[in-house]
Amino acid sequence: MSTGTRSTANEVRRLVEALPDPELPVISLGDLGVIRHVAPADDGVMEVTITPTYTGCPAMETIQGAIRAVLSECGHPDGRVRQVLSPAWTTDWISADGRRKLADNRIAPPGPAGVPLPVRIGLGVPCPNCGSAATRPQSPFGATRCQSILVCTACHETFAHMRAT
Repeated sequence: MSTGTRSTANEVRRLVEALPDPELPVISLGDLGVIRHVAPADDGVMEVTITPTYTGCPAMETIQGAIRAVLSECGHPDGRVRQVLSPAWTTDWISADGRRKLADNRIAPPGPAGVPLPVRIGLGVPCPNCGSAATRPQSPFGATRCQSILVCTACHETFAHMRAT
């Protein structure tokens, strides 16, 4: 994209938010809610601020590299990626479109945004295969640290669930 001109913060944000999550490529970084801010810093250098889904997320190095590549392609080779931990990322930051994409790919999204955690636990996690709430945990460990594995007692299928935070 670099033709000697520099892309605006809005253009950079659009491209960065479209990047796929390395662990869950069915969802973009924008839909996941990890892109917090895109703007020139006080020194004029374009800066992308991100919040990891959890401290120690192994995908952060890959995410930062992809963002740096976008910054460079947009005419900001000196651009920075800054990681902030406060406020901590929450599954409430996943967009409605992101929740749909997760469900469409047989990953049960966390409960609705803004619903207190005790309500989420009391309702059970709907099965993305048959819709039944008759599900139970099978393993606290999934393909990534932010997922667990559940089993539906109605259709007997196992599925990944993105844990609520």
